[in-house]
Amino acid sequence: MYTRRIGDTEVRAIGLGAMPMSIEGRPDEARSLATLHAALDAGVNLVDTADAYHRDAGEVGHNETLIAKALAAHDRGGDVLVATKGGHLRPGDGSWTVDGSPSHLRAACEASLRRLGVEAIGLYQFHRPDPDVPYAESVGALRDLLDEGKIRMAGISNADPARIREAYDILGGRLVSVQNQFSPAFRSSEPELRLCDELGIAFLPWSPLGGIVRAGELGSRFAPFARIAERHGVSPQRVCLAWMLAKSPVVVPIPGASRPETIRDSVRATELALTAEEIAELDTV
Repeated sequence: MYTRRIGDTEVRAIGLGAMPMSIEGRPDEARSLATLHAALDAGVNLVDTADAYHRDAGEVGHNETLIAKALAAHDRGGDVLVATKGGHLRPGDGSWTVDGSPSHLRAACEASLRRLGVEAIGLYQFHRPDPDVPYAESVGALRDLLDEGKIRMAGISNADPARIREAYDILGGRLVSVQNQFSPAFRSSEPELRLCDELGIAFLPWSPLGGIVRAGELGSRFAPFARIAERHGVSPQRVCLAWMLAKSPVVVPIPGASRPETIRDSVRATELALTAEEIAELDTV
């Protein structure tokens, strides 16, 4: 379970969700950089971000800029697949809005390229469907960026099975990933996970531990995870990630982290082998 594939790229089976380092409640830059470097030191080579991962209105791309700085200062920085997204916006008042228009996605991609300092984005994902823009037009923008070489791989996020199939067709079978919310508390993405398994597309669970606020409560909220964690002498969070990895070889969790010790613990989920009985017990939660 140590590695998985996203398109033509082999990645560590646990990635890093970098959003907590840039939104409300974020740590100082020094701790964020230390967290990113701890992830790389532990073997992580997939970092997930988005241009919308920022707090204030005037700092669009804060998270991308932070990641670029961390990678430039680490000897393994050039080996990391950076997955970013476009299509969400944050006005600066704490809200999230959407713009899935092709013109916005193209401009967002160009800006992300500059912030990341690359000629082509490793994995570019349409962040969330825009009810005011036909889905085919939004995904068509990704297809064009892919054809032009501005992005190396294309993915989608927050998509139901019908949209996954639509995107797969529009991209001519070149859809490599789907990033949806999935955790013990949020199981409704099981159909999307099964479809990704069928199509051989990477499934990237976001907030796999329950989100920034509730990740620490996973064991107290879901007793089987705590029981199995105690049996193995590990954290409930590590059990949760190992359980996800056991579901399918296409699953690549991207737990958020803002402390070095958190991502170190998450990465070690690849070393935890759960029994069939334990997996069955966790599946019933």
